[in-house]
Amino acid sequence: MRIIFSLIIASLLLPWTAAAETFRVASYNVQNYLDQPTASRHFVKSDEAKAKIRESIKAANPDVLALEEMGSTNALMELRASLAADGLEFPFWEHIQSFDTNIHVAVLSRLPIVARHPHTNENFLLDGKRMQVKRGFAEVEIQAATNFNFTLLVAHLKSRLPTPDADEKQQRLEEAKILRGILDEKLKADPVARLVVAGDLNDDKESDSTREIMGKGRGRLFDTRPAERGGSQAAWTHFYGKLDEYSRIDFILTSPAMRKFWRPEGSFIPVVPRWDIGSDHRPVVAEFSTTP
Repeated sequence: MRIIFSLIIASLLLPWTAAAETFRVASYNVQNYLDQPTASRHFVKSDEAKAKIRESIKAANPDVLALEEMGSTNALMELRASLAADGLEFPFWEHIQSFDTNIHVAVLSRLPIVARHPHTNENFLLDGKRMQVKRGFAEVEIQAATNFNFTLLVAHLKSRLPTPDADEKQQRLEEAKILRGILDEKLKADPVARLVVAGDLNDDKESDSTREIMGKGRGRLFDTRPAERGGSQAAWTHFYGKLDEYSRIDFILTSPAMRKFWRPEGSFIPVVPRWDIGSDHRPVVAEFSTTP
């Protein structure tokens, strides 16, 4: 009888144990999530768009959420509070403000953020001009389990829109070189570092900038490539209306050591009706285990 009772208790605890041993990282460009107009971005996020953003996030159900094109800290706190009202609470957060004063990268997390190393003052020389990494890079260390920490870096590289300052592809490549340099330093210090790079890289996987971030050799990052579940397996993440173009420019990449904990069966792109009301991007989700 005692053995049967123990088996019953163990079976009841199994779902909780499985959930505790896995976690999800998502990345989502929320397209100008502004609570007030800025000098160059004149529209605040509508209530309808905000509701669709929350619907998409709930469909992703992440434990850690990397955000791009977030507005001010107040805008992030409004989203965080609205998600909590919908039953999705994120006790921990990070908001990075760099040279771009309009939109920023940010992190919402259910899991404890135990260290923060924001990169907000990076710059490079291009065609004789000193230029800045507009959105900087968020870097947070997250504790997923008692003996399992990993580092998340969030990026939003230069857009594909032309600028008078310099060639947009070259700007993006220079930003990518700086990000890769940060990764190389970490991997040199610890070759088995658990690293996740998430964000809007604003170009496809074969572009010079994305390939620069991916790297080569033993330090080459792994592309989790989330896709829709079911028959289509569509992996596009962004729709550019002007050219009627679908593309995959949002990524979740891992270091070789972190790849061992990746769970392809739990990685996906949520399919949400009228997702485009919220943003011109779709969220991407990668799931990991705390045991390889």
